[in-house]
Amino acid sequence: MSIKKMISEHPQVGADFNQPLAEAVKHAMYCAAICNSCADACSAEDVDMRRCIRLCSDCSDICEATYRVATRRTSGDVAVIKSVLQTCIEACEVCAAECEKHDNPHCRRCATMCRECADDCRKALDGMNAHA
Repeated sequence: MSIKKMISEHPQVGADFNQPLAEAVKHAMYCAAICNSCADACSAEDVDMRRCIRLCSDCSDICEATYRVATRRTSGDVAVIKSVLQTCIEACEVCAAECEKHDNPHCRRCATMCRECADDCRKALDGMNAHA
């Protein structure tokens, strides 16, 4: 099942399908799961990973809020969607910067996913600003 297909089939989307926003939704979903998993993996490390756990947990929650708000197309509030995309970009950048400080596979994967999510949210935001 494709989330992009689901969004495109919404009765109020029709010809107004926003491909960059749909891609951002997809990656925010993945990023929420990856950050959540990274936070859990960090808790199993033998060193103090409290900051990384906190940032991964925050990023996961923000990514989840982003994909949930952005998939709701009925009477959507563009200002709110833009705001949540901007917040997601900031959370992903901060999380990626922290994860890049650690030399373990879960943090490297999380940093990569956060960078991809931030890039996609930025493209979606740029597209929404250009469309306005």
